Amino acid sequence: MRHLTHQEIETLRQQVCSAEDWNDILVSPDFATKRVWRVRFSGHVQIGSLEGRFTLPGGIIRKAGIFGVALHNVTVGDGCLIENVESGIANYDIGHHCLITGVESIVTEGESRFGNGAEAAVMNETGGREVAIHEQLSAQLAYMMAFYRYRPQLTQRLQQLTADHIAQYVSSRGRIGDHVTIRHAGTILNVNIGSGATLHGCCRLTDGSIVSNADAPVHVGHGVVADHFIIHSGSHVDDGTMLTNCFVGQACRLGHNYSASDSLFFSNCQGENGEACAIFAGPFTVTHHKSTLLIAGMFSFMNAGSGSNQSNHMYKLGPIHQGILERGAKTTSDSYILWPARVGAFSLVMGRHTGHMDTTNMPFSYLIEKNNTTYLVPGVNLRSVGTIRDALKWPKRDGRTDAHQLDKINFNLLSPFMIQKMMRGTDILEQLQQTSGMLSEEYAFHSARIRNSSLKKGLRFYSMAMHKFMGNSVIKRLETLKPLIKTGLTDAEVLAARREHDAEIRNLLRPTTKIGTGEWVDISGLIAPKSEIDRLIERIEQGDITSIETINAEFDRMHLSYYDYEWTWVYDHLQSFYGIRPEEITAQDVVRIVEQWQDAVVTLDRMVYEDARKEFSLASMTGFGADGTKLEKQTDFEQVRGAFDTDPFVTAVLQHIDIKTALGQNLLARLS
Repeated sequence: MRHLTHQEIETLRQQVCSAEDWNDILVSPDFATKRVWRVRFSGHVQIGSLEGRFTLPGGIIRKAGIFGVALHNVTVGDGCLIENVESGIANYDIGHHCLITGVESIVTEGESRFGNGAEAAVMNETGGREVAIHEQLSAQLAYMMAFYRYRPQLTQRLQQLTADHIAQYVSSRGRIGDHVTIRHAGTILNVNIGSGATLHGCCRLTDGSIVSNADAPVHVGHGVVADHFIIHSGSHVDDGTMLTNCFVGQACRLGHNYSASDSLFFSNCQGENGEACAIFAGPFTVTHHKSTLLIAGMFSFMNAGSGSNQSNHMYKLGPIHQGILERGAKTTSDSYILWPARVGAFSLVMGRHTGHMDTTNMPFSYLIEKNNTTYLVPGVNLRSVGTIRDALKWPKRDGRTDAHQLDKINFNLLSPFMIQKMMRGTDILEQLQQTSGMLSEEYAFHSARIRNSSLKKGLRFYSMAMHKFMGNSVIKRLETLKPLIKTGLTDAEVLAARREHDAEIRNLLRPTTKIGTGEWVDISGLIAPKSEIDRLIERIEQGDITSIETINAEFDRMHLSYYDYEWTWVYDHLQSFYGIRPEEITAQDVVRIVEQWQDAVVTLDRMVYEDARKEFSLASMTGFGADGTKLEKQTDFEQVRGAFDTDPFVTAVLQHIDIKTALGQNLLARLS
């Protein structure tokens, strides 16, 4: 960089430029005065090369330059176009090849943390579970901060580690990365903007960070108002969204006048039209409707129907109630839940529920309200085509392109976490039968009712799902098992070969780690043994872990070790589930496991297939084929929705049946 020459200063004056002190301005060696007009300089200013061009919408070409702006203590990188910033830019470092035009002001005022450290009062808007947001906040770290308040030493240590981490963001200068576009925006105050970001038409951004990068750019669009926020890589916030004290995680989409306060949205969440207050929105929380309010709840892999609502007020001591919808739960249109309540994983909530239900050990259920009574239908969602479709779509809809993915997400529909709940649910249902009698028409479970037929079907659904999971794990473990060769052997040699084959089976089934036995938990997308979570907590409490980055790395290690831990859990339950001592297991025992697995998989797939068929019934065709005959109605339906036999999901179910049948037969052949 160099100082301006006397000739350059005089030329700039003629081009309506002024400076408090021309000696405080440094420019690149190839600085061209013709690219600077109507600029007021104050403080220390550095300007890079003004060579370059931009293609605007409509194909308009603009060259780099600085026009109609006040610059105060600003560094401008190479190849930038900055024009028409009414109130100027102050205390910012601007990267290379940035386009900034038609903005009211971009200012850093005093020392700022740029949204890092702002507290979101999740689950209770009056406080008690505050989470300090920052650029390295993962869903798992936030879960620990919010929900483990019964371990005050952990909370204190996490707060201290967070404060230490946030200190690195404190600065009196804002930062705008490379290749950033800011067009037709209002006030931008104390906001850091990462590389590749696009800000177009936003109204006001105050005290925040836009954590954008070239691999996962962020878009902040028309009418957005955000105060005390973090918007992470790959996210799209547009169309009048209003945020206060919010964290928006990677690859989220918020728009259509969505409003949120004191809320956390982690990877791949979507919010449109509705409202959120004090929610912990784990990965893939989705709400699309104007009349939908999510308040004081924790959600993940969730879809909220139109008009969904919850209430967390006691009307005496304030909003201290909270609720949890475990992973995969859904609400139908006009559903209502009175907090406190806890809904089991992959359950569907229909109607208005005021009984403070707790169905955590009844996953894959329907919760149906009839005459102000909650009816529980256990396990029925296991046969739903919608459940299987959801499980398949989530990995495909993971929009994260950032190389550094903060949230650890396990997409498995069945896991030790789910199976342990089904085991408990089975015990509960059997105890209800024993206590109230096998012939009772209904059974009372907490604040819900279970019909006799629903209970019996629930036991069957859970049994099939458990056999499916356990068998899957055993078959996966034995995929390298060599076939038993008996041709041309004497009886004694055949027996010896079988003993050797059984020994190979036991060796392949032997776990590679002792970690995985006992309880499992879902830490907002991460499924892991509780023993590992407890071990991490103890290390944090004892001061062995000294940084936020190390905690996130530990979550990553658990995530990558999932299948090793899962098998340890399965191995530990072989005896209780099948009555087989794993150290004594034989080929014939495995044959029995595979046959039960095959029956469960094919039966469940057939149920899903029949459920899918309902989507193509005549009742579903109502409204199609306007003014046409019955045949034309069906033709119109098939033109829009496709035919049942050629539907991609239906054919996938049939292929799944064939693949799983062949997989089982292959292993049975190697065991024969």
